[in-house]
Amino acid sequence: MTAVLPADLLPGAETEARKILAVPRVRLLLGAPVVLALVGTLITALMSGPADPTGQPATGAATIGLYLGMIAVFTAAALLGIAATGGEYRHKTMALSVQLSPDRDRLVTAKYLVTAGFALATAVVAELVSFLVLLAAGRGKFELGWQLFEVLGAGLLVAMCWAVLGAGTGLLLRTLSGAIWLVLGWAFVLEPLIWLVAKGFGAGGMAAILPVSATVAGVSAGSFQEAEVFAPTPAALVVLVLWTAAVGAAGWWDLRTRDL
Repeated sequence: MTAVLPADLLPGAETEARKILAVPRVRLLLGAPVVLALVGTLITALMSGPADPTGQPATGAATIGLYLGMIAVFTAAALLGIAATGGEYRHKTMALSVQLSPDRDRLVTAKYLVTAGFALATAVVAELVSFLVLLAAGRGKFELGWQLFEVLGAGLLVAMCWAVLGAGTGLLLRTLSGAIWLVLGWAFVLEPLIWLVAKGFGAGGMAAILPVSATVAGVSAGSFQEAEVFAPTPAALVVLVLWTAAVGAAGWWDLRTRDL
């Protein structure tokens, strides 16, 4: 860590890491996606047939468990980010954190870096587990090539983005439960409804700039090219990074300028 982070960020980053590791429920939150990736990939690898070049997803039906694990990773990353910021307001410890780290810029930076780092580590382990299961139980049932590695690489980036999105949302709303309801409700209910409405009005392309749409398109390796609500993979990842930057900056500005 000393070689990676500037010296002035180390104390704050170490403190944030200890906060995460000290909570048993957070450790369970980070472990659950790995278990789901293992079990889900094993089931889909054993139950799927040979790889179909024209099927969905493009990497083969055996990899569906991998995608389920990645969804769990992204969800856990967002919840981790929310807990790191909104949880401080819930437990009324943000004022104490600011007193211990008077430079609010460094405090926010440490929170973003640490939550993104834990999200990255979780994604690496979950993807590695899924990949090994595919090699062991899904031989001939998935496409081992550039598309699969594109999915794995994009998944790492997306996990870090959702950690920062969650942390930024927690800073903006200054509440734990409200931020959780907003992020999960948006991701699993509201935005999919927007896709349907936009597509019904012939404006599905507008939905492609939304964060969940960008997430799906970013890790699908072109599996849904005909769906107008999803942008091409490189563009989708850029859109998600822009959303992350915007929400992260808004959360940072809120903590920097508003009274606690």
